[in-house]
Order: sequence, then structure tokens, then C-alpha cells
Amino acid sequence: MKNIRLAFLGLGTVGGGAYEILQMNKDIIEERTGCTFQVTRVLEMNHDRLRQLGLDPEIAVTDPSLIYNADDVDIVIEALGGIDFPAEIMLKSLENGKHVVTPNKAAVAANFDKLWEAAGRGNAQFRFEASVGGGIPALTAIQEALAANEFTEVMGIVNGTTNYILTKMSEEGWTYDEALADAQAKGFAEQDPTSDVEGIDAANKLSILMSLCFGIYVHPDDIPREGITKITMDDIEEARSTECTIKLIAGAEKTEDGVKYEVAPRFIPNSHPLAGVKNEFNAIYVTGNAVDEVMFYGKGAGALPTGSAVVGDIIAIARDM
Repeated sequence: MKNIRLAFLGLGTVGGGAYEILQMNKDIIEERTGCTFQVTRVLEMNHDRLRQLGLDPEIAVTDPSLIYNADDVDIVIEALGGIDFPAEIMLKSLENGKHVVTPNKAAVAANFDKLWEAAGRGNAQFRFEASVGGGIPALTAIQEALAANEFTEVMGIVNGTTNYILTKMSEEGWTYDEALADAQAKGFAEQDPTSDVEGIDAANKLSILMSLCFGIYVHPDDIPREGITKITMDDIEEARSTECTIKLIAGAEKTEDGVKYEVAPRFIPNSHPLAGVKNEFNAIYVTGNAVDEVMFYGKGAGALPTGSAVVGDIIAIARDM
């Protein structure tokens, strides 16, 4: 069997989840790929975390150049979070011929063209399935199974925090503040929920979806967005009276005047598949001129769902290698 050598940048929720899956399903993954997987380096200062996962702290490094310049690394898994620092490491890894996998939507959205071009220069693969929709395999489907289509629209519920809040407001009659407090208590929302509730996270994901569906890059800061902080119970009742449900939608549509895009709350008819997506679940709905309408649905966050997408990207690269 070919041995694939991995370097993890961070072993937090998603990075640790991906590593756990590699161990949990080790036999199945080796059988399906014909490869073994060895973690040779980790950018992680918390040695207790390595021990907790059964990794030797001796493989830990604090200098990222010891990863992107290393001879014993084939695939770099970036799971640090943030934008500039992880993007710099990914760019240098790709330019040095190392394949890169990341769930980091903010870094991908802010540097999409640069990362894609660096992968070309380094003849390396750049995969980021987990950056949109967590464990939902929508990006791979758009790039591969649906690649024969001209896409006319992509829209989705791509933020579990806001969908959870709006579900509780619509179905339980909670106020926005009550629903947010509950989401924070359950771990669905951060103590500072700004990125989620103001639509910043959704704009990052829409930027990525537009790049893949329409071949245009729009920086997430340039995507018009409105969050859910101004939604009131009167809005919820108005939606109900018209047989609709309010959802925070990240959407883009091809028109005669070009591609129109925004992140904003919308009244979604209850007959539409997106209206039935509740709580922390995500869904991505695409329309192609050959396949017509397709929806991808599932958990948009969490260690194992998101880790599943990360490992799926690792497996895809391993098969090509």
C-alpha cells in the first residue's frame, strides 16, 4: 500500500474530528483507497491535545515552514481558522507542490483566486469541500457530478446558527433574544455571534459557491448582506399569513444583466424544499440547465460531520496520487 503522509495545522474541533475519523474508519478507508495514512507533522502547541488523540508530541512543530518545506508531507490539512496566517501557509504549501485540504471558509473566500492559482503553479490539488455546508457534499457535486450543467441559480441555508434561531422563533414563538441565548447555551452560537447573525459567515460561503457555479469571484465583503437581528415576531407572523417561512438565504442568480447575489432574510413559500430545513441543519439548492433543481441537505457543522468532508477530500487526493 502507498503511504500518504499528512500534516495537520490545528487539531481543534474539525482537525481533531478528521483525525478521529481516519482512526475510527481506518480499515474501511485503507480498503477503499489502497493507501495507508500517517500523520508526520502537526502545527499544534497543545501537546495534551496530541496525547488525547494518541499522537506523539514529538511530531509537533511551531514553525509552519517545517511543514510547507518538509520532504515527509504529501497533504496539508489546514484547520486553524482565521484568514491571513492560514492563507499564507496554504499558499506556500501549494506552491511547494503539497496538496491542501481546508474547511476554512473565511480564508478560502478571501483568497480564492490566489489559492487556485497557487495550486496550478505547484501542480497540487486544493480541496475545500468542508468550507460550505459542513458534511454536505455539495461542492464536490457541483465540480464533478454536475459539471456538465450551466448553472442558473444557487441558493442555500448555509448557517446553522441563524437557521436554529429562526426555527425557534417560527415554531416555538420565542423572541430573537430568547432563541439566540438558547443557541449559545447549546453551543450552536458563539458568545459573540456577529459573524453568524449579521450574515458574514453566509457571505463567505456564497462567495465560494459563486466561484464554482458561475466562474466569477466576488470578495465576501462586496456581497450585499443583511442579517437576522432585525427580525421580529411581526415579521414571523406576516410570513405565516402568506404561507411562508423566513430563512436567511445566501443566493445568486444568473440574469440577462449578469449575476445578482445577496445574503438576506427571505420569505420562502412553505411548498419550497428549503422551507422544511429546520434547526441547525443546512441545505444548498442549485438549478442547472440539464439537471434542473437539486438540493443537498445535512448537518452543516460539528466535529464528525465536517471532519467527514475533510477526510473525503483527503481520500480523493490519495486516489489520484
